[in-house]
Amino acid sequence: MSLTLTQRIDRLDVRSRELPHWRERASVPIERWTFDGETLALGAFWPRRDGVFRFAAEAEVPEGWPLEDTRLLLDLGGESLVTLKGEAGEKSYGLDPYHREFAVPGRRFAIGSETVARLPFGEPVKEPRLTVARLAWIEPAVHAFHLLLRQLVETARLLGSHEAVAHLVAAGEDAFASLDWPSATADYVARMGDFTQGRAIWALPALKAQPAGLTDAQRASVTAAHDGLAAALRALKTRYPQQGRVAVTGHAHIDLAWLWPYAETRRKARRTFHSMLGLMEAFPNFVFNQSTAAFYAQIEQDDPALFEAIREAVKRGQWETIGGMWVEPDTNMPTGESFVRQILYGQRYFEKTFGVRHRVCWLPDCFGFSPALPQLLRQGGMDSFFTIKVNWSETNRFPHDLFYWEGLDGSRVLAHTFDNPQNGYNGSVEPAAILPTWGNFRRKDIHDETLLAVGWGDGGGGTTAEMLERQAQLADFPVVPALRPVRVEDFFARIHDEVPAETLPVWSGEIYLELHRATLTSQSHTKRLHRHAERALITAETVGSLAALLGADVPESLEPVWRTVLKNEFHDILPGSGIREIYEDSERELTEALASAEAAGRAGLAALTSQLSKGEIAQALVLVNPDLHERGVRAEIDGAPLTVDTALPALGVLVLDRAAVKAPAGLSVSATHLENRFVRVEIAADGTLASLFDKRIGREALAGRGNQLWVYPMDKPRDWDAWDLENDYRRGGIELTAVDAIEIVETGPHRATIRIERRFRDSTITQTLRLWANSPRLEIRTDLDWHDRRVLLRTETPVDVRSDFATFECAFGVVRRATHDNTSWDEAKFEVPAHRFADLSEPGFGVALLNDAKYGHSVKGNVLGLSLVRAPIYPDPLADEGAQSFTYALLPHAGDWREGGVREEALDLNQPVLAKLASGLAAGLHRPLAVAGVPAALAGLKPAEDGNGLVARVYEPAGARGAFALDPVRGWAVAGDVDLLEEPVSRPAGPGLKPFEVRSWRLTRA
Repeated sequence: MSLTLTQRIDRLDVRSRELPHWRERASVPIERWTFDGETLALGAFWPRRDGVFRFAAEAEVPEGWPLEDTRLLLDLGGESLVTLKGEAGEKSYGLDPYHREFAVPGRRFAIGSETVARLPFGEPVKEPRLTVARLAWIEPAVHAFHLLLRQLVETARLLGSHEAVAHLVAAGEDAFASLDWPSATADYVARMGDFTQGRAIWALPALKAQPAGLTDAQRASVTAAHDGLAAALRALKTRYPQQGRVAVTGHAHIDLAWLWPYAETRRKARRTFHSMLGLMEAFPNFVFNQSTAAFYAQIEQDDPALFEAIREAVKRGQWETIGGMWVEPDTNMPTGESFVRQILYGQRYFEKTFGVRHRVCWLPDCFGFSPALPQLLRQGGMDSFFTIKVNWSETNRFPHDLFYWEGLDGSRVLAHTFDNPQNGYNGSVEPAAILPTWGNFRRKDIHDETLLAVGWGDGGGGTTAEMLERQAQLADFPVVPALRPVRVEDFFARIHDEVPAETLPVWSGEIYLELHRATLTSQSHTKRLHRHAERALITAETVGSLAALLGADVPESLEPVWRTVLKNEFHDILPGSGIREIYEDSERELTEALASAEAAGRAGLAALTSQLSKGEIAQALVLVNPDLHERGVRAEIDGAPLTVDTALPALGVLVLDRAAVKAPAGLSVSATHLENRFVRVEIAADGTLASLFDKRIGREALAGRGNQLWVYPMDKPRDWDAWDLENDYRRGGIELTAVDAIEIVETGPHRATIRIERRFRDSTITQTLRLWANSPRLEIRTDLDWHDRRVLLRTETPVDVRSDFATFECAFGVVRRATHDNTSWDEAKFEVPAHRFADLSEPGFGVALLNDAKYGHSVKGNVLGLSLVRAPIYPDPLADEGAQSFTYALLPHAGDWREGGVREEALDLNQPVLAKLASGLAAGLHRPLAVAGVPAALAGLKPAEDGNGLVARVYEPAGARGAFALDPVRGWAVAGDVDLLEEPVSRPAGPGLKPFEVRSWRLTRA
């Protein structure tokens, strides 16, 4: 009876599974172990499991065993860094579920470890035990033949009806039939006792303790079978040539922190990096890439010998540093200047440490990509971009995998993504990954090769020996794509060189991920600290630089503090998708960074004040505008509000007599209203806004009750709890209409406020409505004491504005998104990222929603929505628990968002005018750095990293163009354009600023 091909493949698969049971010719246990100095028997449970522990033992290879075929097999019960010391020296390796077999360093050697009772994804080992510890004499021919048969079976199944399958199966059957295989009962049963079928037997007979292995003749038959099968495959390859090309890069995605704390990441990196260096010795063609300057900086501290070994591997070309950034950051929430510093400090570190500057931005795992990135990458020396996360979108398939990505300003970078169904960027070298990755590549008509990153990741681990053995074997296979080890930068360089740019499609604007939308809100306390630390750093640098322009010393670089902020922008820290321990670390680090930045800001303000003209004012009010637009003065002095009607020019320093400052007239407050000369706000009995009337143009801004607070107990995603917001979250929404108290808190003359208190179940929501005497924005300071799980809190305000698009601030610009659901692409954007504002405008009028700490927005129809807090239970059961504070605001305005000064008001909410009291100064206005031309925004004004002067960076925020010039105070000069790396650059001719352009200059003393 003839079998079908499928049945024959299954039969060959089952038969091949016997081979691994004969892989070990002989073995001996390693039995004398200590656990932190205590005796521990092989097979015993650990005495303790919380902490980092050290195992130790001695091993001796039996006489007659060849060292090259001897392996140490270990499973200590958790992830480990294992160090072997023998006559051949000392070697360290990572021990994890994927790396449990090691070459021995001599006939006698010591084993030591640094071990935690955890698995790669942070899972605790509930009952850790010393499970495996033995020396094994390996049969290399059996190992190689088994792997070759496995790959043949896997390939045959994947090729389906391809005519080569019958030939593959026949070749495998012939090879297997050629074996001279043992059958002696005692040895055979003992060898197969652990076989899957053997485990199902009611009771096995007594098994021989040391079953015999293969005889020399049997071993020779395995070698002959392997060689014959390899030859048959090569012959088939001539008849059925390999189809396609896959460039393979070794990889170990190591999340800087995720389901484990940062301290464990430091250990993961050492384990992984030692393992990869060991593979490089065994496989000279192995090429491995690792991003993230922060990893190398920590290895430099933690393991200097390892660091030097990595540097040598970089010189040899086997280890590719990549990415050009300090970490792999989230790209939805950091401000544009944070991206600049990721690139500046990342590229500078790589160049200083390894002598390389990167061309490829490597971000495989971020949750959407800001349209600001292409321009910044180009200005930071990177012309290429890699991710695979676009393949995670659930609604619409991203249309390209080899394309140019065009940013806000028109800058383009070459982008590539591969679609590997076998673990994505944590790929493996096996037919099930290679064939579909090539099959899914859509630009075969333009380019003949796609990329594949191979190696266990997220929790580290990296490439394995089996992956590299598979790669070598697959070179002989027919039909499957040809594989080659590659440096990622070389892969992209080949595309740049060989593929005409005009033949590739272009994706313009943001790359929105239709998944993981809740990362814009989860762990909101960390997000607020990050926002404030960013802003405080930028402001401190600005004020210190203004002081230098007036004659003070140039301040020192704040790079050490920036590094802390940049680290906490990592794509599983800032998005809120990590465990509680991460946020304990992050909030402590960001609090310290914020304090350092504020201290630097105070020092800069003191230095600036010391350079001001002396005079007779006993109580002088020093006001500093740290941005590029004129604005009114709203500040707090010793906790008390202060307003001044005088306009403060861009980067201006104004000195006034405090006694002469008068509040603007027109501010009033009652239990049901707030009013100044710009707006009148009426408050309903339920605490919502009954009216927000713009007195300047005589128009009501609301189309219903404003600042409605809704809770959504349906915030229960089907999979990724901290990550996802499902599109049906609104079902079962509850509006909070009950009010516990409404009271007037401030009555003016500078600011009026009303406090409204509410409860929801176990949580308290206190909102303070604030109206400054000289501003049209209504601020809503919110203090939460939150104690409810898996409930989303949002504010929603219907406005009397109609437009088919809304405008959202992003890094260094804005994004326009539809307010309707005409297409599936529009419908998928029910929760979207924005920085300091979202705006809905029609010709002549609009309303903006501003914030100082939030990112998750929605504008559908005429409703402005903002997510305020959510409380997932995985991976942190207490995420968002307890007290937190933030402010958002409603701003009616004339014209569109540009004409209405929305960005300027949003900045003022996030960074008020700086105010300081001093004595012995003269009244007057100082302009350390004047600007003229098209309205622009300040990205940064900072000390140059090389100590030579200052760097001023501005950006055009709205899509306009025109002349623009800097005019520093006497004694300083504009020395020329620089790029993000602060190196001279020739800028193409054109207006001073182009739409959304980021431009930097060096300022030096004249």
